[in-house]
Amino acid sequence: MASEPEPGGAERERLLRRGELLARGNRLREALETYSAALRLGPPLAAAAASRRRLGALVGCLALHYRLRLPRPTEAGAPAAGPGLFRCGGCRGFLGEPVAAPCGHAHCRRCLREQLRACCRLCGEPLAGSAVAVALGHLAEKWFPRESRRARTWRRLGELLGQGEPRAAREAASGALREDPSDLMLQIYRAESSAALQEFQSALDDLNAVISKMPNWPEVYFRRAKILHRTGSIDDALQLFLHCLALDDGFLPAKLEVEKGLGVQQITSESVGGNLPHAESTRSLISTEKFTKEDGLKRASSEPLLSVQEKGVLLKRKLSLSEQDFSVCENRRNKLKKHEETTERDTAFLLDCEAIPKDLIDISDFECSLCMRLFFHPVTTPCGHTFCKNCLERCLDYAPQCPLCKESLKEYLASRKYSITHLLQILMKKYLPAELAERERLHDEETAEHSSLTSNVPIFVCTMAYPTVPCPLHVFEPRYRLMIRRSIETGTKQFGMCTSDPKKGFADYGCMLYIRNVDYLPDGRSIVDTVGLRRFRVLQRGMKDGYCTADIEYLEDMKIKDEGEMKKLGELHDFVYSQAWNWFQSLRNKFHTQILQHFGPMPERESNIQGTANGPAWCWWLLAVLPVDPRYQLSVFSMTSLKERLIKIQDILTYFSRDQSK
Repeated sequence: MASEPEPGGAERERLLRRGELLARGNRLREALETYSAALRLGPPLAAAAASRRRLGALVGCLALHYRLRLPRPTEAGAPAAGPGLFRCGGCRGFLGEPVAAPCGHAHCRRCLREQLRACCRLCGEPLAGSAVAVALGHLAEKWFPRESRRARTWRRLGELLGQGEPRAAREAASGALREDPSDLMLQIYRAESSAALQEFQSALDDLNAVISKMPNWPEVYFRRAKILHRTGSIDDALQLFLHCLALDDGFLPAKLEVEKGLGVQQITSESVGGNLPHAESTRSLISTEKFTKEDGLKRASSEPLLSVQEKGVLLKRKLSLSEQDFSVCENRRNKLKKHEETTERDTAFLLDCEAIPKDLIDISDFECSLCMRLFFHPVTTPCGHTFCKNCLERCLDYAPQCPLCKESLKEYLASRKYSITHLLQILMKKYLPAELAERERLHDEETAEHSSLTSNVPIFVCTMAYPTVPCPLHVFEPRYRLMIRRSIETGTKQFGMCTSDPKKGFADYGCMLYIRNVDYLPDGRSIVDTVGLRRFRVLQRGMKDGYCTADIEYLEDMKIKDEGEMKKLGELHDFVYSQAWNWFQSLRNKFHTQILQHFGPMPERESNIQGTANGPAWCWWLLAVLPVDPRYQLSVFSMTSLKERLIKIQDILTYFSRDQSK
């Protein structure tokens, strides 16, 4: 028996959606009122993903309003910030044990291992990966040995905590602090160890000491909030979670904790309100887990400390939400976020590195192990090895595994996201500008060599192709994967197609194909959609990286200028076209449908039959669909006289018509 719709369900969902829009428009008080009104009607019916999105919008709004209460902070980040460019893209600390994320930006392994961020701060792409980028890791160890030793110590402490040995972790952290008292991260780990031993006051003392020295470090507020939450100080913990998000709205663990506290299952039938003084408003935005029917969210919506201009914007808004209101709010918010991200990017990543001694700069540290040349568009695999993009792609054409460690790269190949490792590129530009310029010059020369449409033209040896006629290809051989990729990279998107010849390798005549689209399969194979362009004659054969090449000259039909001859040619053309049309229409439905699906409809009759170098398009379409021996097709294909070609086609059609009449 089908269940009846729950009373008030539709209204509840409407209010929840409205609350989400209000939160995204930064209208905190109205958002809280709407959420509360919706939840008085019962738990939501929406799917978990929708509920999570709505809570995320509310958390973002809360964090933004909390940020407006704070004094204008200096750059948020971890202590021991990395020298210049060697800063983590997440915590902004030293880029110890660097990992190249799928987007190409470098993050310290600790940030990714502890999942401190879900997305890259610079580009917003999802973060993943755990293997240290070998090339970057070597540079970090070589150029910054002291900071690298610190990073190794942090990793050992994290491993001890992960293995359930907090006492050993605390002793190790204390010992390391005696040797390096300026390393505030060690105090973080000692605090975590003390908390695991339920010595909460010692943990808080360590964290408070760190805050006094680094008041804008988001992680320390999160660690302190976790301890307060464990001791039952729910309100204070929530304030610190929000403080963490105010400093870094992408700090994932803090966001998850606030969402958990605001979880739909815990918020039931509360009302909102409150207009606490600014000094008191930071005491409690929302108290979760202790909600009652009357006072849960009343502590949630004190007036934020806004500028005069921002107050004016808020006071002008009506209580009802319009799409225009939402658009204005969202635009303002996006501009603020974009400005902050740009500032962070400039200060954290575009600063010059500290002066690196020249004797530490070695070009061999920036060489690809496959081509033994300077990296060109360096990409780092999930296993941590770095290669030139082109070199790696050529290796993956043969086997989906790392050329060095042989680890499977099937998923990496399927994603086809070979992002440039940005930090390596920046370092080469800074420290090896002449060498990089020479490498780029060589690459440009190689590209120009592959770009020629008359000399060393790549030849795909497979089947007959014709001007204007589609020619779909299933590309699976490594040599042809390379050939197609080069044709795309050079920008020409063209290559030649010839039939096989047992003596010469491939035929003397062929057709240039243009790549319209490529659909890549997960294993590296591809379906290439091409169409014929121009006919050519082979002048000289060659070989390049496993595939055939040729010097060619293009064929062009001879033009008839005599009016009498032109009239006869036009009459012959019209007669053969009608004959071809009748033959096509006489085919059985099965064959007729197959031809339409593969080659498309028969082209219409052209008014100017000498208007193009290849003559009327319908001739080539007909040659492609007629079941004729390829050698005979090639003989017709190579003709430069339209009259002779029409006569040959007429002979073929007459033969098939006579055969069908028997």
